[in-house]
Amino acid sequence: MPPLLQLRDIALTLGGEPLLDGADLSISAGDRIAVVGRNGSGKSTLFRIAAGETAADRGTRFIQPSARLAYLPQEPDLSGFATTLDYVLAGLGELDAVHTARAMMAELGLDPAADPVRLSGGEARRAALVRALSADPEILLLDEPTNHLDLLAIEWLEARLAGSRSALALVSHDKRLLADLTRATIWLDRGKTRRLDKGFGAFEAWRDMKLEEEELERHKLDRKIVNEEHWLRYGVTARRKRNMRRVAELAGLRRERWEARRSVGVAAMTAQDAEASGVLVIEAERISKSFGQRAIVRDFSTRVMRRDRIGIVGANGAGKTTMVNLLAGALTPDSGSVRLGVNVAMASLDQGRASLEPATTLVDALTGGGSDTVTINGERRHVLGYMRDFLFAPEQARTPIGKLSGGERGRLMLARALARPSNLMVLDEPTNDLDIETLDLLQELLGDYAGTILIVSHDRDFLDRVATSIIVGEGDGRWVEYAGGYSDMVAQRGHGLAGPLAAPVQAAERAAKRPVERAAPRRKLSFNERRALETLPQRIEELRAGLEALELKLAGADFAAREPAAFLAATKSYAELRDALSGAEDEWLGLEILREELERQ
Repeated sequence: MPPLLQLRDIALTLGGEPLLDGADLSISAGDRIAVVGRNGSGKSTLFRIAAGETAADRGTRFIQPSARLAYLPQEPDLSGFATTLDYVLAGLGELDAVHTARAMMAELGLDPAADPVRLSGGEARRAALVRALSADPEILLLDEPTNHLDLLAIEWLEARLAGSRSALALVSHDKRLLADLTRATIWLDRGKTRRLDKGFGAFEAWRDMKLEEEELERHKLDRKIVNEEHWLRYGVTARRKRNMRRVAELAGLRRERWEARRSVGVAAMTAQDAEASGVLVIEAERISKSFGQRAIVRDFSTRVMRRDRIGIVGANGAGKTTMVNLLAGALTPDSGSVRLGVNVAMASLDQGRASLEPATTLVDALTGGGSDTVTINGERRHVLGYMRDFLFAPEQARTPIGKLSGGERGRLMLARALARPSNLMVLDEPTNDLDIETLDLLQELLGDYAGTILIVSHDRDFLDRVATSIIVGEGDGRWVEYAGGYSDMVAQRGHGLAGPLAAPVQAAERAAKRPVERAAPRRKLSFNERRALETLPQRIEELRAGLEALELKLAGADFAAREPAAFLAATKSYAELRDALSGAEDEWLGLEILREELERQ
């Protein structure tokens, strides 16, 4: 069957650098394709070319003449329309069912008569989705459809797409959405595309394998260059004419090495630890908060212990940010009390990145101005090195923050938050605008963080990997806490947040019928704690073996006199290994005690 849409050998250069260089995309009837790649790799540009909105420098675009295509851009433009309904209907053809669009708007809580200019980011995104989905196209291109959506709308969207007949190509940082919906994956990397005929669930392991193969080939190329240079120095004088071909081949190898566009690195995040807090970090007793006549929080109680990771979820406008500010002590409740434990040092990441002044340079944002160093865990580091940890190039040091992309601003805010000594981290939508690789590293960092974390997020996969319990806004100011991650919460409730049509009052009634003990859920080991319990024994054995080998080496009778520099280096290594072994044993023992305590609960 011929494809409905096909891009072949697409090339595009922006700002003197090739963004796309031989990219392909083929969409056939029934396809469900994830298009993935680093921030700035060209995914949105590829979709604009596929939608016919941008012309490529090279390559061909083919679309079946009868095929209808609907495209959701990452930043929809709603200007020029008197009402939201006008904007939605402008995207529909004569035969499209207008009543379908009106029904979707009602399901998503959109006012058809609303002025598009006054819509929030989430409302504008829902209107753009209605416009694309209600057209019932043969080809559906969605660029970050979950941006600005709450979990209710995300679950509604996933159900709609699962039942759609359209061929779908999807760019998203929502790993759960990609894994649930896709059956093929296009990886856009360094301007080129590679296709995996499996859904996103199989992509990350496949990507890692490809990168390992690439690194092995690069190593082989490096060794070949060394061998050829050796021959060039010592063997070219004889039979010069016969061997000029090898000289040309060496030049080609060097050119290949020089021109190779290596895979972009990954962020190397490290959180700066403060002195440990007390075992009890936050105690909230029957807190309530209202704004005017609207109750945001009613009679909520919880206890947050050291190393807990608390996820806070709910619909847009439910009061998630208010809840996290109440728990963190940044907002005073109307009634009830919040008590912070002893020695709490807090670092925060706000949802709106509000603390970033557009004219401030990247260096000044990280150092506070007037310095070229940052202090991380007691060690002073040059700011350019710290920037590289978060994938910023040295030439970006004096770039005003206003000129950074959304993903770059997200990485910058993480860099600022992680540079502050803390044992309580408050993160409001930390995954916004982060690519998949950086998300993975953020999850690892939070898993290793020795303190306590409060997280507001709509990323289901992220919450499953990080959270030890979930606080859910059930509506009408009622909040209920569930043990485990997002999937555990869904299993306990019997459903997810269920979509915009779920009645908040009914949800509150269902929650009220739950056993009382669910309001104080059992702590359980996180994903990273379970993994540490599995891997630490092998790490301990490796450290012990290293210590034994060094002990034998240091025991040599004349080692110190014969090789004083090597003796000092070995002595230093022995001390470092001994400290590492002690730390690993302490960590394993603490986790094993915690596991036994939790099993006895």
